[in-house]
Amino acid sequence: MQKLDNNSETLFDREIMRRCLTLAVESGKDSEYPFGAIITRAGEIVIESTSRVAHEHDVTRHAELIAISKAQKLLGSTSLAECNLYSTSEPCALCAYAIRESRIGRVIYALQAPLTGGRSKWNILSDASLSESLPEVFDPPPEIVTGFMAEEVDRALFDWDRLVWGTIRRRGLFVPTPFESVNQRIPGHPKNLLRTYFRLLRRMVFDRFGRTV
Repeated sequence: MQKLDNNSETLFDREIMRRCLTLAVESGKDSEYPFGAIITRAGEIVIESTSRVAHEHDVTRHAELIAISKAQKLLGSTSLAECNLYSTSEPCALCAYAIRESRIGRVIYALQAPLTGGRSKWNILSDASLSESLPEVFDPPPEIVTGFMAEEVDRALFDWDRLVWGTIRRRGLFVPTPFESVNQRIPGHPKNLLRTYFRLLRRMVFDRFGRTV
């Protein structure tokens, strides 16, 4: 598939985030927590999911974790290094660790989560020490896009349920913040040769014998 240019990527990102928002609202209307997540690869949707915490009485059934688990099974590998993850809100610490261990290369989310966020509260998503200390397991931190369509997402969720989302707003649990894109994978960096080496080592040795599903 042809690589997306910046403008096309932005349009695609908006299309996918709107779909995430639709999933979140549908989830809320179905008496579930209003969260949606989508994983893409090469400009195509791999899997989409919503929270299942309330329905399955299982606190681990976050939308992002469900998406990661299904994507790994669908693609036949624990490594999702060529994938992007979209979410209506900042992944929590639990989800952020799964993102790092599955090596997702790009994370795009709308609302920041000051209380539970895996970047703003506990800096797991951007923690380079994981890949520096365990390069045979972890990739460098993913590119992170925050505040993407944040106002639109916040407004739609408020329209979904003004009482519930109004309470969330007042408590500051999920808040719209300015758009920011952070990419720590700098082309031409001196460590890139080592990163390439460890990426090959992961794929040829560690993933094949220890982590392939």
